Amino acid sequence: MKSTEETLEELGWNAFFSEQVSPDEALLCHPVRVMAVHRGKIAVAGLGPQRFITPYIPGALPTDDHPTVGDWVLVDGATVQPVRVLQRMNLFKRRSPADPRRDQMIAANVDTVFIVASCNQDFSVARLERYLVLTREVGVDPVVVLTKSDLTDTPETFAAAARAIEPGLLVQTVNGRDPADVAGLAAWCGPGKTVAFLGSSGVGKSTLVNSLRGSDSIATQAVRAHDSTGRHTTTVREMHRLDHGGWLLDLPGMRELQLSDAATGIAEVFDDFALAAQDCKFSDCSHGVEPGCAVRAAIEAGTLTSERFARWRRLEAEETANSAKLTKRRSR
Repeated sequence: MKSTEETLEELGWNAFFSEQVSPDEALLCHPVRVMAVHRGKIAVAGLGPQRFITPYIPGALPTDDHPTVGDWVLVDGATVQPVRVLQRMNLFKRRSPADPRRDQMIAANVDTVFIVASCNQDFSVARLERYLVLTREVGVDPVVVLTKSDLTDTPETFAAAARAIEPGLLVQTVNGRDPADVAGLAAWCGPGKTVAFLGSSGVGKSTLVNSLRGSDSIATQAVRAHDSTGRHTTTVREMHRLDHGGWLLDLPGMRELQLSDAATGIAEVFDDFALAAQDCKFSDCSHGVEPGCAVRAAIEAGTLTSERFARWRRLEAEETANSAKLTKRRSR
């Protein structure tokens, strides 16, 4: 961290959070931001030097009321113990690999998501769509960042494939090792702003973070030559101070990102299919062999593609199945 004395505004404090604090709480408590989550403790800033405190909040459930990285937490001014988590602008979470009945929180209060992919054989439109569904469901604006542009002669081919997913989708191609090239991302990294990175292992997230911070303090690993993939290097969720005054969440590679309760995100990312489906003859059309299917007609006409249709149906089926399982397990 560049400084141990950031103001609340520099940490991302704004009217959305201040309006949640009553006059009595303002006299007795102080807001701090969760900068990192470790086992059994959290690192917070906003009270001078960064310090570690226990994340336990009396009466809080071990799910959404538990502090996660990016959260704003009110702490008792005398004991510096957590009192409550302030309402979040947004929250990224997934099903917990350890207990599918519970959600695992990933990050809170994010302004922009950098969805990171690489310009090599590991590039996947389907994976980008999956991450876009997640960001749209949460309600955070995404920017697709394509790394390793220096390792290909045709970076624009990858950029065009990403832009084709959604009209108006912001896509940036960068050489993550070149600070001058990475400077093009500064518009989203201003004072008090929080950017989160999402992407599979080995796409160059840690290298990109190092360039944005002007530091090589985050470990990186080379990708495997035979398949252009790598292992994730981030093991602790934490916020990093950026040279432009913002904050960056470098998250662990999400090997098991399963969609649940993401119907809205899927509808936004695949709104072309959702709009076409409204013209189907039958409201419960499965877009298979039914007569009057507008989706099949659009595919035959070439305005929609069968490949994207297949990805849409897979994500819808996954979301429906996972949501049903989660509801059933929670009810038990």
